[in-house]
Amino acid sequence: MPALRFEGYVIVSADGRLASADNVMPDQLKFEGDKRFFSAALDRADLIVHGRNSYEDQPNSPQRKRIIVTRKVRATTPDPANPQATLWNPAGATFETASAQAGVTCGTVAIIGGPSVFDMFMDRYDTFWLSRASRVNLPDGEPCFPGVPARSPQQILASHGLKPGEPQILDANQGVTVTPWRRDTA
Repeated sequence: MPALRFEGYVIVSADGRLASADNVMPDQLKFEGDKRFFSAALDRADLIVHGRNSYEDQPNSPQRKRIIVTRKVRATTPDPANPQATLWNPAGATFETASAQAGVTCGTVAIIGGPSVFDMFMDRYDTFWLSRASRVNLPDGEPCFPGVPARSPQQILASHGLKPGEPQILDANQGVTVTPWRRDTA
């Protein structure tokens, strides 16, 4: 059976936050270079996975197959509000069951958050794309992963066997980069 490839995507502040204290992505974390990078990556993905507060809100979003992680269903079910979406409760079904119901059994799965959703896939990521806005701080914001801020996002990714690649500059004027963290398969 062909494999699924797991890729994570998040942009964080210098202090490892992905949202404000009220779970909203603030304008301070929105940069055109990162938006273009993220949008292109999702256009290549076969399946998007996110929680109830995460959504990419892009022109192609309605066409993308997705799994929405929720506790409001017993296992898996089609989303009555979105024909491209499957609702999935990890306590009631495996990810493979949910992805099969979504019609995706091979290809790239893009995990886009939030923190608990990112955490569920930590040991499955092939690549995690960590975008960082080095000049933004959100001291009361929502951490990108459980364990932040006691540990940095980079320390958490490394503790799960991922190694950083070469950072790419997404916005030089604003200090925004993206670093691929890849699983060592050797």
